[in-house]
This record gives sequence, C-alpha cells and structure tokens, in this order.
Amino acid sequence: MRTLLRARLDTHTANEAVRNGTMADTVRDILERLQPEAAYFTCMDGGRTCLLVFDMRESSQMPALLERFFLDMEAEVELLPVMNADDLREGLGALSRG
Repeated sequence: MRTLLRARLDTHTANEAVRNGTMADTVRDILERLQPEAAYFTCMDGGRTCLLVFDMRESSQMPALLERFFLDMEAEVELLPVMNADDLREGLGALSRG
C-alpha cells in the first residue's frame, strides 16, 4: 500500500546528530531501507520534518521501517495510506461500476 510517512524529528536530538556528523548516515540508511518513490525534507510545526511516500506491503514491516526514527531521532511519526492520481481514478471507476 502506498503510504505517506511524516516524521518530525526532535530538535535537540537532531541538532546533536548534525553536530556529531551522524545525520547524513541516518537519513541515507532510512532512504535505503524504505526506497521511497518521493522524499521531501522541510520544517513543520517548528521542527525538521521528513515526508516520504513508500510502499508498505504489510503492517508487520512497521518496526523495522520506523525504529530508526524513534531510536535515533526521537521523532513523532505518522503513517497515512495515500493515493496518486491513477489510484484515485481507479477507485472512482470502481464506484461507478459497483
């Protein structure tokens, strides 16, 4: 299932990761693990925020995919199922057939 991940990093923890040089490695590891179709980095709610769109096949993947955010960045994480335009078109088409 296409999933939007929003991770707001803890400011103090992220500051330390930037200072000690581990932030780039952590982000690279997360991106390699998730293989997102889109990745955006911004500020939301006053803090560093990462927005990733990736395929989560099973909910049992959540611990392996998310623990770096919790353990390394003390992040607040949200997962939301999302659709792209093709998915929406297909879903609306199913409504008209059903």
